[in-house]
Amino acid sequence: MPLTKIETPKVKTVAVLYGGWSKEQDVSRASGKACAQALRNKGYEVREIEVEADLKKLLNDLSDLPDVVFNALHGTGGEDGCIQGVLDMLGVPYTHSGRLASALAMDKQRAKLTVEKAGVQVAEGLVLSAEDIRAGNIPLDPPYVIKPNHEGSSVGVFIIREGDNRLNTVLKNWHFGEAVVERYIPGRELTVSVAGSNNNDISALTVTEITSSSGFYDYDAKYKEGGSIHVVPAQVPADVFDTAMDWAVKSHKALGCQGVTRTDFRYDNSQSGTSGLYYLETNTQPGMTSTSLVPEQAGYAGFSFDDLVQWMVETAACRS
Repeated sequence: MPLTKIETPKVKTVAVLYGGWSKEQDVSRASGKACAQALRNKGYEVREIEVEADLKKLLNDLSDLPDVVFNALHGTGGEDGCIQGVLDMLGVPYTHSGRLASALAMDKQRAKLTVEKAGVQVAEGLVLSAEDIRAGNIPLDPPYVIKPNHEGSSVGVFIIREGDNRLNTVLKNWHFGEAVVERYIPGRELTVSVAGSNNNDISALTVTEITSSSGFYDYDAKYKEGGSIHVVPAQVPADVFDTAMDWAVKSHKALGCQGVTRTDFRYDNSQSGTSGLYYLETNTQPGMTSTSLVPEQAGYAGFSFDDLVQWMVETAACRS
């Protein structure tokens, strides 16, 4: 078990970055403020920094370098390797994954190809340009999923079924850039959190099943109070449970991730054994809000929210 309670903290000052300029900035603020409070509860000196699309301001805010940066940014700019590159240049340790792993995991299709080589089953799909999407040049028969190749938190994700009258509206108004179009996997939504401070000490926490009234774990289901129901641990066959845990760790390692990640799966339970389990994506900057999955799984493993955030700070390392 890589999560261990910190008996003798080494870090004194922490700068928590949140906000940003992506579509997930509100969630980032909620994550950042929750983590800042957890760190204060543990006795750290904490500076909260609202990040904007202004590099000069960020560098000024970080001119008095902290011992560690807690990166609570989500989406474009904060989760795709950009902010990680800035922090690498400054030489300051930061939480979560480094710039290469962050960029790779944020590119959904490249991440799928990477983890597939590690023996993880992925959903069939391809990348299309925004022009192809808007023109309706989609070579898959419905049902299929259209989602941005470089967004998180289920932003811009649409399930298109046979005869769906939303299709023309979705296609003509597509504004997310290139898209992943992949075969829709019916069944159940599973997710696994992974934690590790080095490549030899990485393990999965547990498997959660997520259900929502909308039938799909979309943005509202993720972040609105009561938007989803989490079953911890997931009530699935033992071989499916164990395989999801194993594949989450393999994905974490294959992508070169550090700290905490969360990997999402679809499980078609109409298929036998583990043949219905499919990898969807790995989130290198999982949400840290009151409804978030990683803190919930850590709690199941016996770790309080404050303990988890402290562990993330104390095991942070510079990626340069």
